[in-house]
Amino acid sequence: MPAIPGLRSPHDKLGSLVYVGRMFDKIRLHDRGELPEEYQVALGVGFDQRACTFLGVAYDDLKAKVLTGASDVEILAWCFATGQTRDEHDCITWSAFLQKLGWRDHREEALLRRVAKAGLGDRGINTFCDLIEVDEDRPIRSTYV
Repeated sequence: MPAIPGLRSPHDKLGSLVYVGRMFDKIRLHDRGELPEEYQVALGVGFDQRACTFLGVAYDDLKAKVLTGASDVEILAWCFATGQTRDEHDCITWSAFLQKLGWRDHREEALLRRVAKAGLGDRGINTFCDLIEVDEDRPIRSTYV
């Protein structure tokens, strides 16, 4: 699948958090009817759920905040004020965890199944972020090497 206009890479940071801006993008794109159908089944689950759990906010509440038209910075500030207080160290640690998910960890088997099912075994995919990058026709930006 080619890159989706308006959808950031999972590696792109909002503050010191990866993926969170992408989650905001998916909410906005879905609201405008521009999010591909195959992405819609993952709204609020998977990485979205992990991000919301880290932030300490419910996905539906976050979605409502995003759809107010607030900026990314305002939404993230709302998350920190409403949900779990996180310091810079927490954010850096969580971002590193998410970027490496699937690499020699408890999710490795699931990643390998998805890579095989997609016929991408020869692409050097080691993490779920790698899989997203390849799926959206971007180069892999590995952070674990």
